Amino acid sequence: MSADDVIKAHVKAVKEGTERARGLAQTLLNVPYGEGDGEKLDVYIPSTQSLDVPLVIYIHGGYWQFLSKEESGFMAVPLVDKGVVVVAVGYDIAPKGNMDLMVSQVRKSVVSVVQQYSHISGLYLCGHSAGAHLAAMVLSTDWSEYSITPQIKGAFLVSGIYDLLPILSTYVNEPLKMTEEVALRNSPSKLVPQLKLSSSSCHIVVAVAENDSPEFRKQSEDYFKTVEASGLNVSMEDVANTDHFSIIEQLVDGEYHLTKLLLKMMGKS
Repeated sequence: MSADDVIKAHVKAVKEGTERARGLAQTLLNVPYGEGDGEKLDVYIPSTQSLDVPLVIYIHGGYWQFLSKEESGFMAVPLVDKGVVVVAVGYDIAPKGNMDLMVSQVRKSVVSVVQQYSHISGLYLCGHSAGAHLAAMVLSTDWSEYSITPQIKGAFLVSGIYDLLPILSTYVNEPLKMTEEVALRNSPSKLVPQLKLSSSSCHIVVAVAENDSPEFRKQSEDYFKTVEASGLNVSMEDVANTDHFSIIEQLVDGEYHLTKLLLKMMGKS
C-alpha cells in the first residue's frame, strides 16, 4: 500500500473499533478536563457492580498533528467486557497546539481522571506512537506542581518516540515548530531521573512492532535500556508479525498478545 493508503486503512480500523466500543459500553463523551475546547475526554464504562475497577487512559498517536479521541475508544471493546474503564484523551494537536501545551494537557487530563474516579483499583496508561511519547512524559512529571500525585500502576508505551531531536529536521516538525530547547525538555529519554522520582512503582512495558521502521525500533530499544539501567521496573515486548499500525489496532481483540498482557497486569486475565 502507498503511505496515504496505510494511514487511511489505520484511521478506518481504529474508527470502526471505536464505533463498536460505543455500542458495547456505557459512555460519557466530551467530558471536560480543562477550560480549552480540545480538553475533553471520552469514558467507556463496563456494566459491573464491582468497586474493584481498574482504569486505563489511552493517549492517541498521529505525530502530534492527526487523529483525535473520536477514533481512540477501540481498546474498550475487549476491556469493558472484563470490567475495565477506558478513558480516551483528546488534546490540541498541531498547529493549534504546540508540544509544551500537549504535554501539559495530557498531564492535566490524568489529574482530572484521578479526581473524578477516586474509587478505582488501579490507574494505567497506554499510548501509541506520539501518544506513547506523551504517556512517557506523564510518567516523567514533577507532580509537586499539581494538586495530587497520581499513582500509576502500569504503562504500555507502544511504538513510541522518546527522543525528539531526530525529528527537528523532518516534515513532522513543520506544524510543531519545535526548537532544540523545546525538543530537549520534552524528550522522555532525557528525563529518566524525573521518571525514577515520579514513577518508581510503575511497571513500564515498552512495546515495539517487529516491522516498525529502524528509527522507531532504535528509539524503543534505547529508551528501554536507559530506563532499565536506572533500576526501574520495565520490560520490552517485541511484537511479532506487526507493523507500526497493526500493533495498536489489534488491541480491539481480546486474544491479542498485548491485550492479554494488559489484562494480566491489571489482574483481569
